[in-house]
Amino acid sequence: MIQEKEKNLIDFIKMVSPGTPLRTVIDDLIRSNLGAMIVFDSLELNEQNILDGGFRINCRFTPQKLFELCKMDGAIIISNDQKRIIQANTLLNPDFTIHTNETGTRHKAAERTAKQSKTFVIAVSERRNKTTLYYGSSKYFLKTSEELLRAISSTLQVLEKQKEILNEHLSNLNVLEVSELVSVSDVCKVIQRSEMILKISESVKRNFTELGKDGSIMHMRYRELIKGVEKTESEILRDYSSLGLKRAKTRLLNLTFEGLLELESCARLILEKPLEESISPRGYRFLSNITLSEKEISQVVIDFGDLNKIISSESKDLEPTLKNRAMGVSEEIRNIREQILSGKVVS
Repeated sequence: MIQEKEKNLIDFIKMVSPGTPLRTVIDDLIRSNLGAMIVFDSLELNEQNILDGGFRINCRFTPQKLFELCKMDGAIIISNDQKRIIQANTLLNPDFTIHTNETGTRHKAAERTAKQSKTFVIAVSERRNKTTLYYGSSKYFLKTSEELLRAISSTLQVLEKQKEILNEHLSNLNVLEVSELVSVSDVCKVIQRSEMILKISESVKRNFTELGKDGSIMHMRYRELIKGVEKTESEILRDYSSLGLKRAKTRLLNLTFEGLLELESCARLILEKPLEESISPRGYRFLSNITLSEKEISQVVIDFGDLNKIISSESKDLEPTLKNRAMGVSEEIRNIREQILSGKVVS
């Protein structure tokens, strides 16, 4: 048996996404105005005598069999791997002292059982046509595909706008970097938008998980929108923050959306400088556009100290680090600088 502690609520949400056998049963129950309680088997469920009565089936799981058994009163117990229907028409007797905010008998029993036996319980309400998922102390209302698609569509529109703003700030920063005119404010605008996109993207992940195959087209658009954003943010932090990448990311992660909107907070926490102060990049992001390995990029940054010295270097200056590749890399550096100044897009 798979131990429940190895899973979290997201793992179980995947099991009831559209197209899965369990979701087929749930949708059929709602269409038929039937209520049900489906409980995943667990060691605690049996040891703590929560189950009372019913009859043992131990048959192969199919959506059709489960649906028919749900027409009876009581809970259905299925195996963790969803291969077997173990028991049907079973009364649940969890500890009544366990706190629950539920009002209906079925949902009270479901929440208490999930908490006491640390297992996954699905409760389908015949009166409200709603499905509630319980796992341990976690509770989640299952949304319809239509609700999820609307929510995701709205979020993608926000992401698209934020990505446009990020790209504008990045283009501006590119020109300022090669012109030696960067301020802390310019850098914070890029960090701000990057982190906003990453935070928004985290908030929509559960919706995609719950939507399953129904969200495949939208998921492609989502992946396109967030592509490269985390990498860009990391390179910016390596270029400008003296905290080190890990500490800087931790501070950003702990910033709320309200905190992110204040550029001064970002400047103080991440760059530890006032907004109007001039600042120079180390060169990690610029060099990521050149055919160099991570090790070579780090060594070039160490050797030269900042981007301005890297750009103004000649091939002979790069020779100690890059040897016979120095001339080609030097040419790439000049080409990228010219592309930036001519207004061409460079990531």
